[in-house]
Amino acid sequence: MHHLFFPFAHGLHFFPFYAFSCVFLIPYVFYLLTLNKALAKCAPETRTFEPLMIWLCLVPVVHLVVQFIVVNGLSATLRNEYMRRGIPLPEQEPGKQLGLFMCISVCCCVIPILGCLAVIAALVTWIMYWAKIAEYSRVLG
Repeated sequence: MHHLFFPFAHGLHFFPFYAFSCVFLIPYVFYLLTLNKALAKCAPETRTFEPLMIWLCLVPVVHLVVQFIVVNGLSATLRNEYMRRGIPLPEQEPGKQLGLFMCISVCCCVIPILGCLAVIAALVTWIMYWAKIAEYSRVLG
């Protein structure tokens, strides 16, 4: 009788998970679009990885490894592009230090107890890294 009146009630306990996922997924896609835009502004000969690699960050668990590849690759690509254009770099490896800290924080989120603090660090460094890459992209025009 319960399912007659509320046919989808059995799935309501997953609603908070789905709501959180959607709230997180939308900004994450915009973040990936920012990274893709920055890479697209770089000449193909300066790229150190393929743009499709960025979208592998959407695959659960795989992103834990791919994010390191993207951060390192984007840093090297931005460095190459800035050097090609003769634009002075404010740091030797653009965004790499902050990006690696973000990646490590994300990986630490799965560690019990430490995960609570790591989530905060990951969120803060993610936003900072996003802003930094957006600024590098803006300079490239």
